Amino acid sequence: MKQIMSLVGRSLYYLMGWRFEPLPSYFSSKHVIIGFPHTSNMDAVRAFTGYWIIRRTGHIMVKKEWFFWPMSFFLKSIGGIPVNRGASQGVVEQMVEIFSTRNEFLLAIVPEGTRKKVTTIKTGFWHIAKAANVSIICWYLDNENKTARWLAEIIPCENKNEDLIRIRDLYERAGYRFPLDATLSSPENSSRS
Repeated sequence: MKQIMSLVGRSLYYLMGWRFEPLPSYFSSKHVIIGFPHTSNMDAVRAFTGYWIIRRTGHIMVKKEWFFWPMSFFLKSIGGIPVNRGASQGVVEQMVEIFSTRNEFLLAIVPEGTRKKVTTIKTGFWHIAKAANVSIICWYLDNENKTARWLAEIIPCENKNEDLIRIRDLYERAGYRFPLDATLSSPENSSRS
């Protein structure tokens, strides 16, 4: 079945006029995968189609309130993970628990949080990766060249700001400038935070 879905995924990419880069050597069974940019609903289509291509199951966080019949069936089928934002155990802790109990878990997060223009990114992805002791994979939807690209693996260090600067620089070298708070503009600033 996975082989058939992979062929379907490749065909969809071909029909969209897009190319999907092969998996990098650093790709393993547990990662937080971040993606930029998030400009249209087609980004989600390309992301989930990409999971079909690589024969893996990707997961996204969804408010638990959305898990009602028949919506719950659809959300689970696309890898939705119910998150209780009001629980005493926070979202980060809920994701860390899942990482610790599964042999394979690929959590996809869009740090922009919306398709609208934003002035900064959400950094929950970093906190999850750091607490779960997993790496962050930087994925880039290169609209100009119509290519889904793997940029790099980031292993979280002790300083969140340093990692955010590394991630920002990776995407800027690839051709995408994403919003990041001005106080993170230099390593000197990050070392003081």
